[in-house]
Amino acid sequence: MTAPLSSWLDSRFQIAARGSNVRTEIIAGITTFLTMAYIVLVNPAILGEAGMPLVGVAAATCFAAAFASILMGMVANVPLALAPGMGLNAYFTYSVVLGLGIPWPVALGCVFLSGVAFLALTLAGIRQMILAAIPPHLLAAVAGGIGLFIAFIGLRNAGIVVSNSATSVALGDLRSAPVLLTLFGLTLIAGLSIRQVRGAILIGIVATTLLGWLVGALHFTPTPYEVSALGSTAFHLDLGAVFAGSHGIGVLEIIFVFLFVDLFDNLGTLMAVTKRAGLARPDGSVPNLNRILIADAAATMVGATAGTSTVTSYVESAAGVAAGGRTGLTAIVTGLLFLLTIFAAPYAGLVPLYATAPALILVGSLMMAPLVEVSWEEPFEAVPAFLTLALIPLTFSIANGIAFGIVAHAILKLLRGQMRRADWLLFLLAILIVIRFAWVAAA
Repeated sequence: MTAPLSSWLDSRFQIAARGSNVRTEIIAGITTFLTMAYIVLVNPAILGEAGMPLVGVAAATCFAAAFASILMGMVANVPLALAPGMGLNAYFTYSVVLGLGIPWPVALGCVFLSGVAFLALTLAGIRQMILAAIPPHLLAAVAGGIGLFIAFIGLRNAGIVVSNSATSVALGDLRSAPVLLTLFGLTLIAGLSIRQVRGAILIGIVATTLLGWLVGALHFTPTPYEVSALGSTAFHLDLGAVFAGSHGIGVLEIIFVFLFVDLFDNLGTLMAVTKRAGLARPDGSVPNLNRILIADAAATMVGATAGTSTVTSYVESAAGVAAGGRTGLTAIVTGLLFLLTIFAAPYAGLVPLYATAPALILVGSLMMAPLVEVSWEEPFEAVPAFLTLALIPLTFSIANGIAFGIVAHAILKLLRGQMRRADWLLFLLAILIVIRFAWVAAA
């Protein structure tokens, strides 16, 4: 890289000021991409069950992730990558399309409107107020809960933790190739990290992939497609059917759930990643928050237009942060790689899950550090923090963990007689959360 370009990048993204360099930012972006690349295969598989064309969804997934990540890096200058969210895509397919019988173009219209609502809440300052209303011990618990969540995903992807009908989860076969390769990768990454080797996570992912290929544990069959297939889902959202009301009040619930889950998933990921990157202020607030939230809302609207479910910030961004990423250049590199992947989306699966699993496990363990900020001997903090910490991985949802933590905190405030006028938003959030859970339970 030429000196003038490196100098411009440093000035544009404040790289040196944040304790990083261009090389580290590029490596971090590649690392984040490798931990997120699975979405290129998983998202089409899930949305395909809703009747959407697989090749179109694959291209839309790459385009949406590229646009969103580049926008986040350029506008907000944070190492936060985005893509169609796991969990939200499952809700789109299994609850909305298959469960309620809503055609997928109408469901895409609901996703688009949730993005519009998101943008309106941001411009009105309500999203920022919500973030400010969450107490510090819950913020710490969210970071730790997401750490456990990431580690659990890694352990599951590796086959170290498996499903069990009697105990829900159990220890997998430690003699299997994926497990052994994961343990190799984890040992390598941890060892390199201890020695403070830059790019340790990326080195571990590449080395584990190569070893898997050498021992015959890498099985991959690409299915090429034309880039023009993007047109099979792009601009197919049906806003007319949403506004026509032909599907009843159900569409309002759909928009609300998309909005609710996206809100708390984003807030949770944002808090955890910025805290891990050292970008959060001492009081827990996040610089350029408004720009971050606007970019996120725009990403959801563009993603729905391209033909995919809600675009959200990814907890896997923490892998890039752990690799040294501190600026928006990390997110831009990730986005550019997703853009290139449009031309070779099927090959994204070349990096197996057991190769990225060690990175997720290690990153998850490092994200437990903020839990020392919780006064565990004090039930007022311990109970809401624990519920948040435990329910994020156990319900496979960042939103559920945050929701239970907020409700518990509000109840304990009432029982303690500490309800103040300034806490009105916290109690409003708690009430809305209870209503949402009651609504879903009654459906």
